[in-house]
Amino acid sequence: MSLFVGIDSGTQSTKAVLCDTKKGKVVAESRAPHHLIEGLPVGHMEQHPQEWAAALDQTILEVLSKVSARDRRRVKGIGISGQQHGFVPLDADGEVIRPAKLWCDTSTVKECAYLTRKLGGEKAVIRKTGLPFLPGFTAGKILWLKRHERHNYKRLRHVLLPHDYLNFHLTGNYFMEYGDASGTALMDVRKRTWSNAVIEAIDKNLADWLPPLSPSDKPAGTLRPEIAEKYGLSTDVVVSAGGGDNMMGAIGTGNVRPGVVTASFGTSGTIYAYAAKPVVDPRGEIAAFCSSTGGWLPLLCTMNVTTVTEQIRGLFDQDHAALDAAVASAPAGAGGLVLLPYLAGERTPNVPDGSGVFVGLNQKTFNRAYMARAAMEGVTLGMNYGLRRLATLGVKAKEIRVTGGGARSGVWRQIMADVFGVPVVGMVEDEGAALGGALQAAWCVARLEGNRRAKITDFTDGAVQLKESTRCLPNPANVERYRELQSLQDRISEVMRPVFPRQRELANRLS
Repeated sequence: MSLFVGIDSGTQSTKAVLCDTKKGKVVAESRAPHHLIEGLPVGHMEQHPQEWAAALDQTILEVLSKVSARDRRRVKGIGISGQQHGFVPLDADGEVIRPAKLWCDTSTVKECAYLTRKLGGEKAVIRKTGLPFLPGFTAGKILWLKRHERHNYKRLRHVLLPHDYLNFHLTGNYFMEYGDASGTALMDVRKRTWSNAVIEAIDKNLADWLPPLSPSDKPAGTLRPEIAEKYGLSTDVVVSAGGGDNMMGAIGTGNVRPGVVTASFGTSGTIYAYAAKPVVDPRGEIAAFCSSTGGWLPLLCTMNVTTVTEQIRGLFDQDHAALDAAVASAPAGAGGLVLLPYLAGERTPNVPDGSGVFVGLNQKTFNRAYMARAAMEGVTLGMNYGLRRLATLGVKAKEIRVTGGGARSGVWRQIMADVFGVPVVGMVEDEGAALGGALQAAWCVARLEGNRRAKITDFTDGAVQLKESTRCLPNPANVERYRELQSLQDRISEVMRPVFPRQRELANRLS
C-alpha cells in the first residue's frame, strides 16, 4: 500500500489529506487557518507566504500523526494545490521580499491597461497570449512592484506562484508547471511557452527570473533533508508538479476528460471543464487556462461567493444552519431583491472597481431572510453569467459537479440547480483540490517508477465518487424566475460600471 499527501493552500486556510489512492480513500485530514493582512487600501489583498509554509508544515505533521509509523513509511508523494495568480517575489537567496499580492488583489488596474496598450490592445493581447490582462493575474502585479516599490523590485530574482513557493519550501527547487503558469498572463497558453512579448513589456530581465516551464506529470523534486527529518519521512518522497486550486480541483472531481463540468463555491467561484484543445474566448471573459493533466481548462471565475454569504451570516449573527433556514423561508427570487455581489470588485465580468449593490429593498424585503436569499442567489447568478458564456464557446453542461463550502448547503444546491438549469451533485470527498493533489502525486510517482503509460484517469476513476444523496434537480418554475432575475442583474451591472471608479475614489478619500 502506498499513501499520498494532498494539500490545498487557499486564501482562508490550508487543508491536508492523506490518501490511499488504490482504495480511493482519505484516511486522515487536517486544517490550519490563514489571515489576510489588515489595514491595506481598498483593492489591496495580501498575505505572508511564510504563513502558508507554517500551515503546510502543521497540517502535514497532523495528518501523519493520525496514522502509524509503519503507514508513514508508506508515504510516496506529496501534491500541492494553491490559490492561483498570487505573486511571490524572492531575492537571490530565495528569501521573500514582501508579502504576496493575491488573486483577489485589484490594485493593478493601471498596470493591466498599460500592458494592454503596449501589446496593441485587448484583441492583440488575446491573439498573442490567449487571455487578456486582468487585475487578478500575476503579470500586472510584477509591473506594479516595479512601478511602486523600486527598492523591492531591485532585489527581485525569482518569481513564483503560491503553490510553487510551497514546492520550493519542500524541495528547494524553482519550478513551475503549465496549469498554474497559464494564470499568470505571462504565457502563450496555446503553445505553453513564456510570452516574449509580455516579458519585454514588463522587463527583459524577467525572462531570467521565471522558472522553466514543465509538464504537469513531472516532479518538482524530492523532500529536502531537513524537511524530511521534520516530517519523519524519507528524502525519496516525491513532490509532484502540483497546480492551481482550480486545476487540482478538476482532478479531485474527475474533471479530466471532456464532458465533465465542475463548479467550486468557495471564497471565489469557478466553473470549468476539461478540453483536449485550447478554448480561447475572443472577448476574454473565459480564461483559456491549461490543465495540470496535459490538456486545457477553460474557466470562468467570480471573486465573490462565500465571502458574501459569510458577511451576511456575520451581519445577522447566525450559524450556517440558521442562515440556510433563513434562506429557505424566503421565496425563490427574494421578492425581486437583487444583489450585485461585487464586494471585492469582479473578474467575470471584468469590473475591478465594482462594489456591492442591493436593488429592490423595501418594507417587505429589508429583513434577514430576503437579504440572505438574495445574497445566495446573487453570487450564483454571477457565476451563471460565465456559465452562459462557456456555452457559447461550445462547453455545455448537462450536469454540474459542485464542491467547496457552498456545496455543503442543501438549500444552496437547489438554488444552483434552478439558476444553472441543470442537475447539480456534490462529491463524496469535498476537499477536491487536496484530493487532486494526492492523485496527481500518485500519477507522477507511477510514471517515475517506469509506468510511462499511466494516465491520470487510472487514479481518478477509482477515487472520485459522486454523493448521490446531494443531487438536486431544477425546478422549472424557479428556472424561469431566475432567467428574469439574471437579465435584471446583468442590466444593473452594466448601468453601474461607469459609477464604480468614482465610488472607489471617494471611498479611498474618505477612509
